[in-house]
Amino acid sequence: MIEELKANYGHRFEDALIDEIIQVGTFKEVSEGFKMIEIGEYINVMPLLVSGVIKILREDNDGDELLLYFLEQGKTCAMTMGCCIGQTKSEIRAIAETDTKLIMIPVQKMEEWSGKYKSWRHFVFESYHNRLNEMLDTIDNIAFLKMDERLLKYLQEKSRISNDNKINSTHQDIAYELHTSRVVISRLLKKLENLGKIQLHRNYIIIKNI
Repeated sequence: MIEELKANYGHRFEDALIDEIIQVGTFKEVSEGFKMIEIGEYINVMPLLVSGVIKILREDNDGDELLLYFLEQGKTCAMTMGCCIGQTKSEIRAIAETDTKLIMIPVQKMEEWSGKYKSWRHFVFESYHNRLNEMLDTIDNIAFLKMDERLLKYLQEKSRISNDNKINSTHQDIAYELHTSRVVISRLLKKLENLGKIQLHRNYIIIKNI
């Protein structure tokens, strides 16, 4: 895990900061599907992704989910940072999209390191900037793209982050994350298959022409 930490963060953090992360951080491995953060929870540690992918979701008043973005290795969640620093309840749900390795950083170290390490300050600001852009992209997708375009973009992103053109998601899983119905997703998947964009199989989807 230490070697993976250095591989992902060694080029951006000072050696002294890497040493502190190793000293105070808690190494954690979670399996695909593990719920890491729940809506309404207080957060007292911040995750640094060493490997794997985490999906970040919001929930409406009816309990329906909407996928906001994927968090990949070498990154952290700016919304989690905000909750840690502000000591507020989480407004997002974080679920491991793949088997994932993390280092959990105590919240008090976040503020200490911001004053101590220039690289950490830059990392925090960069994380906020990247997550804001992803949120804006999500808003643009909802506001300006038709559902079939959103669906194809979603499938392509799932394929990219897993580095695999095979998507092991049910129609209902996709419907939840795109905040629509299974019937709509099934119809649009069939349309994409007829257009030669994907191949539908009983328990998986193959993405073509990426």
